[in-house]
Amino acid sequence: MTKRDLVIRISNETGLVQQQVLDIVQRTLDYIADAVAKGEKVELRNFGVFEVKIRKARVGRNPNNPGTDVPIPERAVVKFKQGKDMREDVLKLTPADQARAEAHAAANPPPPDDKEESGGAGGAA
Repeated sequence: MTKRDLVIRISNETGLVQQQVLDIVQRTLDYIADAVAKGEKVELRNFGVFEVKIRKARVGRNPNNPGTDVPIPERAVVKFKQGKDMREDVLKLTPADQARAEAHAAANPPPPDDKEESGGAGGAA
């Protein structure tokens, strides 16, 4: 599901104009991204929690030259932990359901990025 799919679905269910829904969805995503970028935890009950975790520095390997150690510095990454309701729903998913969803996604690829849709937020979706 893309942001556009979400906007169309919400617009159809609520009767709001798609541009209004897009503005609300984008603003919501921007607020979430801004909070996480400041290191704040964003908790959406029954959906999940976005939080920043620090990955420790480590030594990696260059696949083109496996004998060479490559130092990977410590860095901040965003982690998402699904909420209880989402976890329970995903556990009900069967392999046939997943195959059907993947086939649908392959048959309906998302459109190319539309600069107007993103509002110039630099990929906050």
